[in-house]
Amino acid sequence: MSMAFAAGLDRLLADPGLVRPLAGRRVALLAHPASVARDLTHAFDALAALAGVELSAAFGPQHGLRGDKQDNMVESPDYIDPVHGIPVFSLYGEVRRPDAAMMDSFDVLLVDLQDLGCRVYTFITTLRYVLEEAARHGKSVWVLDRPNPAGRPVEGLLLREGWESFVGAGPLPMRHGLTLGELARWFIATLKLDVDCRIIAMENWRPEEAPGHGWPLAERSWVNPSPNAPNVFMARAYAGTVMLEGTTLSEGRGVTRPLELFGAPGLEARALIAEMRALAPAWLAGCRLRECWFEPTFHKHAGQLCAGIQIHTDAGHYDHTAFRPWRLMALAFKALRRLDPAYPLWRDFPYEYEHGRLAIDLINGTPLLREWVDDPAAAPDDLDALAAADEAAWRETRRPFLLYP
Repeated sequence: MSMAFAAGLDRLLADPGLVRPLAGRRVALLAHPASVARDLTHAFDALAALAGVELSAAFGPQHGLRGDKQDNMVESPDYIDPVHGIPVFSLYGEVRRPDAAMMDSFDVLLVDLQDLGCRVYTFITTLRYVLEEAARHGKSVWVLDRPNPAGRPVEGLLLREGWESFVGAGPLPMRHGLTLGELARWFIATLKLDVDCRIIAMENWRPEEAPGHGWPLAERSWVNPSPNAPNVFMARAYAGTVMLEGTTLSEGRGVTRPLELFGAPGLEARALIAEMRALAPAWLAGCRLRECWFEPTFHKHAGQLCAGIQIHTDAGHYDHTAFRPWRLMALAFKALRRLDPAYPLWRDFPYEYEHGRLAIDLINGTPLLREWVDDPAAAPDDLDALAAADEAAWRETRRPFLLYP
C-alpha cells in the first residue's frame, strides 16, 4: 500500500509544529476555489478555524477567491467576507499587484493556489507579483504546495525577453513541469529577490505514476481552479489548447468540455485530421482525436453549430510521455493554413490588458509560432528544432529548483 498523498495545506492543518511560527503574526491567505483540504473544506474556512492562526486578510486571484467569474478580463471587486468578517482583496480588479495598503494588512501571506502547469495560467504571474511585493515590504510568504496535474513533461518555446505580460511571468516554456512551490524558488533566484519565503511541501506526490501522472486521481477530488478547468484531462491538453484563445476557433467555452476540444462553423474536421497526420504523424501520439460537433452557449460562435475535434487523454490509449499538446495544436493551425491559406485564424482583440500585440504572440511569449504557421515553406522539423532547444535548456535550468526528485 503506497503512502497517502498530502498537499501543503493538509500538512499545515495537521501539524501544530508547522503552525507555531505563525503565532502572534497577522496571516493573510491567497486562494481560489480549488484551495481545499483533503475533506474539501476551503482553506479560508479551515485556517479561520485553526488554533494559532490569526487571519487578518484574504486575496483572490483571477476569477476570485470563491471563483465566480467565467471569462478572462472579468474583474472581481474587493469586499468584506460575510462569514469571517475580514477584508478580501482582489488581485484581478483595480490592481493586479497588491498595493501598499493591502501589504500592510498582514505579516505572513499563505499562498494556496492549484496551478495547471502551463505558463499562461495567471496564478503563476500573481505568485511572482506577491513575491516581489513581499520583498519590497519585508513580508513573509509561505507557499502551501499542490500537485502539477500536467506532471513533469516540458514543452514549448521559452518566453522571449520583452514579451512578459500577465500571461507570461518570465522565461518559462508553455509547459514547465514545476509545482507552485518550485516556481516560487525559481522566481526568487531568477529575479534575485531578498524575501523570506517558505515552502510547505507535499508528501508522497508521485508525478510519474499512472493513471494520474501528476494528479493523485484516486485520492483527491478535482475542484475547478478556474471555471473552465473542469478536470485533469483539460489540464493535460491546456498547454496546447490555451493557444486557441488567440485564434478565431472556439476553445469550447460555453460547452461542458472547454479546452479539450476546438472547432468553428464550417470547419472540415476530417480533412484537418488527415492533413495533420500527413504533415507530422509523431505529433499526434499519446492521445486520440475524435471528430465532434458542438454549439457554444456563450463566447466565440455562440449559438452556432461548430464542427471540431476533441482531444481524448482519458483512457488506456493515453501515453503521458508521448503526448505533446503544444505541438498537436500548432500542427492543427498549420494544417488549417495549408487547407485554407486565407482562413482568418488569428484573433485581433485586447487580451489580458495588452493592446497592439496579437494575442497568439502574447500567449506564446514570442511571434515564432505564428510566423511558423503562416510561412508556407516552414516544415514541422523547423518548429521542432526551435522548441527542442528551448525544452532542453529549460530542463537544465529547472533542475536545482525541483523539490520532488
